[in-house]
Amino acid sequence: MTPGTLRRHALPGRERPRVGVVSLSQGTRPDDLRRGLESVLAQHDVELDVVCVGNGWDPTDLPEGVRSLALPENIGIPAGRNAGAEVVEGDYLFFLDDDASIPSETFLRDAIALFGADPSLGLVQPRVVDPTGAASPLRWVPRIRKGDAGASSPVFSVWEGAVVVPTDVYRAVGGWGAPYFYAHEGIELAWRVWDAGRRAWYAGELVAHHPAIDPARHSEYVRLNARNRVWLARRNLPAVLRPLYVGSWAAIQTARWWHRPRQLRVWFAGIREGWTTDCGPARPMGWLTIGRMTLAGRPPVV
Repeated sequence: MTPGTLRRHALPGRERPRVGVVSLSQGTRPDDLRRGLESVLAQHDVELDVVCVGNGWDPTDLPEGVRSLALPENIGIPAGRNAGAEVVEGDYLFFLDDDASIPSETFLRDAIALFGADPSLGLVQPRVVDPTGAASPLRWVPRIRKGDAGASSPVFSVWEGAVVVPTDVYRAVGGWGAPYFYAHEGIELAWRVWDAGRRAWYAGELVAHHPAIDPARHSEYVRLNARNRVWLARRNLPAVLRPLYVGSWAAIQTARWWHRPRQLRVWFAGIREGWTTDCGPARPMGWLTIGRMTLAGRPPVV
């Protein structure tokens, strides 16, 4: 779709926006899952269509008003979110991880108001706060110059645990990148929102709750982080920029982990895997998009 041609999605005569909500879970955090779902069901001034997607699990004991979708096996985080998006209806989609929640009962109304006030927006990520008061990781602010976590700005990646996107934008960009399984699908979604003529937005005035836990707890984190960096470049960048993007991240990781040779070996093995394995269909962004991203503060080479 030509940049700038996406229209704002609204249904005539509907007093309240309808939101399709997708909560993905493997059933390992039942208390957190219920807390998050109940925070959604408490939302004011919106109509809701809520599904809990069991990724290799048949969801049970869900709050009233939440449907279940059982997937026979764990198909990965982005593919699981996509499966949920196919069975809900709404003007907007809200993706919420099973260990996240939204403390304000007007969160969705306030997020949707941002789209109404600025038609250039195509995705909104809130500020993320640990509800226990623990320090919030810098990675939750998805920009190079972190600054004040409460300050809003355009961004070029997103923390995927709480994301609001107009349904027409989600459909136009092709949803989440299913092949990734885990890691970096939020960068691709943000890039494709920009390529659709919209902007991904970090809304510092909106808050989602999430515990401050280390993503490296996943055994495959380092390998998938590296492999998916390469896949991200191969799937989304013009050929001339792919080695620049991967090379810049190789330099960054080497500087970060020079004293961790074992991790670096795993990381570079993931880089090799990224160049030699199937990453799914490519959809390189246009040079106009690259120019817009550069003017906005972050060319897609780092």
